[in-house]
Amino acid sequence: MALTAAAAAGVDVHDEYAKLVRGMNPPRVVIDNEASDDATVIRVDSVNSHGTLLAVVQVIADLNLVIRKAYFSSDGSWFMDVFNVTDRDGNKILDDRTISYIQTTLEADDCYYPEVRNTVGIVPAEEYTAIELTGTDRPGLLSEVCAVLAGMRCVVRSAELWTHNTRVAAVVHVMDAGSGGAIEDEARIGDISRCLGNLLRGRSGVRAAAAASPRGRTHKERRLHQMMFDDRDYDGAAASTPGKRRGGAGRPPTEVSVTPCAERGYTAVVVRCRDRPKLLFDTVCAITDMQYVIHHGTVSSEPGDGAYQEYYIRHVDGHPVRSEAERQRVVQCLEAAIERRTADGLELEVRAGLLSDITRIFRENGLTIRRAEISSEGGEAVYTFYLSDPQGHPVEAKTIEAIRAQIGEARLRVKHNPFAGDGGDNPATNVAGSTAFLFGNLFKFYRPFQNFSLIKLYS
Repeated sequence: MALTAAAAAGVDVHDEYAKLVRGMNPPRVVIDNEASDDATVIRVDSVNSHGTLLAVVQVIADLNLVIRKAYFSSDGSWFMDVFNVTDRDGNKILDDRTISYIQTTLEADDCYYPEVRNTVGIVPAEEYTAIELTGTDRPGLLSEVCAVLAGMRCVVRSAELWTHNTRVAAVVHVMDAGSGGAIEDEARIGDISRCLGNLLRGRSGVRAAAAASPRGRTHKERRLHQMMFDDRDYDGAAASTPGKRRGGAGRPPTEVSVTPCAERGYTAVVVRCRDRPKLLFDTVCAITDMQYVIHHGTVSSEPGDGAYQEYYIRHVDGHPVRSEAERQRVVQCLEAAIERRTADGLELEVRAGLLSDITRIFRENGLTIRRAEISSEGGEAVYTFYLSDPQGHPVEAKTIEAIRAQIGEARLRVKHNPFAGDGGDNPATNVAGSTAFLFGNLFKFYRPFQNFSLIKLYS
């Protein structure tokens, strides 16, 4: 009767049953600093459902912890995850508040259920309005978008922007310049949509949600993966052998293999690539977005800055990969997920200042923003940019000096120069040998007015 009533009310019956089972068997989380000499071990035993692994990995990724090794396995309806994690400096997690946060978050229902914590980030929030943009990029577009927002009295509170294979996706959180809160006036949201639509010109598809719609807090990185997947950025792969991409100077290449495991009814997926933070989160996002379930898997670091990931998957309908076209799509989607976050260019950090002015300076100096992250720290705006020239080539030392002079010595810092010998804040060194996976390829082709196909605003 209860299931019948739930169905009549429009509730997902299977979801209600899953919650009942989970209520009888709540997640069990153990955080152990004694089991390993060089990492904190996190064990999670829980009822298995589609997206469970992603929910756990997302919590770890949000804390900027590094997963050094992990394995996961499901036996029927039960799932077991084991993660060896450290902080970015390679130390164990010893802070009591962090340990308590991991424990309580992973044991809570809202970590696993989309209606409580939606994967597109819809939970109550009133302090900002989120703007989502996807489409084809062109030189200087971010600078122009920032100028339009500034002209519409919008202050950018935080943002993240990725590009891949001539596609771009951005999630921007803005506030009203006057009130310092969310923009909830329906007419004004419509005006912002029209202004951005006029700037972007390209294909139609401007959508806005006014204050009457659910307010939302977007998990930016999860949402960016979904947006780029929906935009089929994996279809625009560069002319390289499917399943193997170049790794750049001194880096392991990206290799993805998808082979049948007929005796167990799985498809085996093996990924080898350069190791980096949040790599597991990115690949699990891709597998989840393609509607596959990871039944067993292991990940580890390899010598030479490499990473190894092995998954045994089935589609949510219970079938393994069944065709060559499906196999190639899995390869392309995983490659895209790995490459979206990659940014090998010059990394600059700028503190304070107007975003529209900073991006204008980059544009006037002929630089391409390959990836951008905007946040706040202690009430101060912090901007992180990954830069190259429009062809993806190194940034010259004289250009770095020119930018430093315009932005200000005290406000600008070279956080990472991967192609310089010292890798640090040395303005006199050149950047060499760039291979652009993100903004570089997008801005390599000057295709004016082939712009964002989707603008979505919600408060």
